[in-house]
Amino acid sequence: MSTAVEPPPAQVVEEERPTGIGPYVRDWIGRVRGGELGSIPIVIAILVIAIYMQARNSNFLTAGNFVNLIAQMSPFAIIGMGLVFVLLIGEIDLSVGYVSGMGGVIAAVLLQPDGSQWATWTAILAALVVGLAIGLGQGFFVAKLGVPSFVVTLAGLLGWNGVVLQIVGSKGTIVIQDNFINGLANNYMSNALAWIVGVGSVAAWFAVQALTVFRRRQAGLQNVPWAIIVARTAVVLAATIFVVEWADTDRGIPYVGLLMLGLLVGLSFIATRTRFGRHVYAVGGNAEAARRAGINVGRVRIVVFGLCSTMAVVGGIVLASRLNSVDTSTGGGSILLYSIAACVIGGTSLFGGRGTVKSAVLGAIVVAMIENGLGLLNVSAGTKFIVTGIVLLAAVTLDSVSRRRSAAAGLR
Repeated sequence: MSTAVEPPPAQVVEEERPTGIGPYVRDWIGRVRGGELGSIPIVIAILVIAIYMQARNSNFLTAGNFVNLIAQMSPFAIIGMGLVFVLLIGEIDLSVGYVSGMGGVIAAVLLQPDGSQWATWTAILAALVVGLAIGLGQGFFVAKLGVPSFVVTLAGLLGWNGVVLQIVGSKGTIVIQDNFINGLANNYMSNALAWIVGVGSVAAWFAVQALTVFRRRQAGLQNVPWAIIVARTAVVLAATIFVVEWADTDRGIPYVGLLMLGLLVGLSFIATRTRFGRHVYAVGGNAEAARRAGINVGRVRIVVFGLCSTMAVVGGIVLASRLNSVDTSTGGGSILLYSIAACVIGGTSLFGGRGTVKSAVLGAIVVAMIENGLGLLNVSAGTKFIVTGIVLLAAVTLDSVSRRRSAAAGLR
């Protein structure tokens, strides 16, 4: 784990950045050379994978496959968003796969049309409460009893797997017949709604940046040049327009895309704009220093595990929606591995203190592109795991190297 307290990424050496486009760009280049790579590696990886897969199979970049990719990446991205917080404090949660299975199974069982069927929202709420309770319980063992998170969550992996088997029992497969649950991953937004969500999100993001500039100016602090803010907003807007129109040539964007966007915005706000988020980064940077600064480290750890398990339940419900059913294998397979891989490939450090919520989404895009593309090429499941493992190792190696370069350059 790191030995230096690290503030959220949005705040790293931000107050020392010069004003003006030229000085800002030179400062950015200097930080990149010093190891502060940000999202550059993951963006390059996405482009390389897209070019390679399209060259091997012309169906990869079609609108239909793009829509499939959104639904395919959604469980890993959602579970990964919760895992990011655990990794930020330098811990690990190996139980998220079967906790996600618990979410899907509980919702499916409570929604069975057998005369005791629960209302949709009540069943979802019950699953979320169970997930939160699991996370808080596991966090208690880690934070208050000092049991290593690896051991606690490994026990959770085994235990919740057993619970899933007990709940499903001899039923084998439980078909979900609830229209709302099934519609999450299988129904699609209209073009008008997609436009409203897309353009509205970009406008809100620009407004947040403008408000930040205003507040920093009021406090006498330096700001990112307006030209940079306008340029990157224009790039995001252009990408949004392309995605909306491209998806609309097929079925449109699935509702789970809207869910991912909402969770991304909400959890990013928590991580970068709240006191709790600052405490998470501080604990991940140096728990002892955070404790001496007055932060309740134990409480932060417990809440983080609770948040992670809750997000795992959401991801499990989404996965059940994709499959329209749950069975005794729900929560197993590659869910855990791909969710952790998504966080790390996206840029979240295993050493704690560095990463963003969006890294889980970016990493999930890479994982889903590999799985989807290799599936189109009809390669074996073993090859998929090998390629994903190589990409994961490359991401962790890059993180280790960039940390050393940052330390040598005095950026950390």
